[in-house]
Amino acid sequence: MFDDLPPDLARLDALRVWHALWLERIDRKIAYLRQREAEEEHGRRNRPRPPDWIVELSTGTGEPIQVHDGECSMTGTRQRAIDRDEARRLLTTGQVQACPFCHPDTQLHIIDLADRTRPPRRSLERPGRPAPTGTAATLT
Repeated sequence: MFDDLPPDLARLDALRVWHALWLERIDRKIAYLRQREAEEEHGRRNRPRPPDWIVELSTGTGEPIQVHDGECSMTGTRQRAIDRDEARRLLTTGQVQACPFCHPDTQLHIIDLADRTRPPRRSLERPGRPAPTGTAATLT
């Protein structure tokens, strides 16, 4: 019938036990992977929302340094979540600066801080050179 199987009963029994052990091992691995996938999916669904605002803290004193949007990737490792009112208070009292990347001052509609937190625009004038005027030919 099956020419590739051994002809005696003892070896066939040994093969059956060996395959049963492998099937049990494979079934355990499948169950483990299904459990892990279910746990990862549960973690993805129940992951807490990022905070709306974050204050970055000094490593030395723990004092607030900068305010960031909750999804800003430029925050340091020492931080804590704050609410909208505290973010506005920290920015308007001048205790901390707004992050130059996520611009929480703009998101919080604090218009007058834009000049303090962002570096000034560079002038085209250079020391020892006259200010550029007119066309591109005169801008050498």
